[in-house]
Amino acid sequence: MRIRRQFTVEGRSPYEGIAFRSASSEIRNPDGSIVFRQTDMDVPADWSQVACDVLAQKYFRKAGVPARLTAVAEKDVPSFLWRHEADGPDRTGENSAKQVFDRMAGTWTYWGWKGGYFDSETDARAFHDELCSMLATQKAAPNSPQWFNTGLHWAYGIDGPSQGHYYVDHVSGRLVKSASSYEHPQPHACFIQSVKDDLVNEGGIMDLWTREARLFK
Repeated sequence: MRIRRQFTVEGRSPYEGIAFRSASSEIRNPDGSIVFRQTDMDVPADWSQVACDVLAQKYFRKAGVPARLTAVAEKDVPSFLWRHEADGPDRTGENSAKQVFDRMAGTWTYWGWKGGYFDSETDARAFHDELCSMLATQKAAPNSPQWFNTGLHWAYGIDGPSQGHYYVDHVSGRLVKSASSYEHPQPHACFIQSVKDDLVNEGGIMDLWTREARLFK
């Protein structure tokens, strides 16, 4: 694919010209006690308080984000698309909208590069930058599972055992059971599953519980 820039300039930050501000978000009980509170978030200045609340309370990764990162070199992949791993034991959580934009756009671009979608590195960079800009200005937004799951392995090296989901391998074109819960996440929504009138057997009610739990995870 050839990607033409509409909102960004080659060689400059995709966030250039987009104002950011510090914001806070909290949830309180009826008695006024605080259930959740996050302060000093870095968010686009034009975002509403509702948008900031959703980002902070739902989409920020709360734990397991390395305080320091190191790039993992990968042959035939541009350095700006190298994934990252922890550099030391310290962990924290996301506190900037840019972290979320970068991990999603970076992962989408990485997947696109691995799949051979781009004509050149220039097109991959344009794709990445345009996505970052559009996410920051709310010109585009993915569904919730993307905000939750996409990029946690690519951006931070977060991983874990398989949760029973599948993905299509871009080389073989075959459906493959994922060996990792984060490298190939389940960034989809709106599943409708059938259920048999049976309590304990395959395809029945208790089997549905397990399948639903996997989807929500």
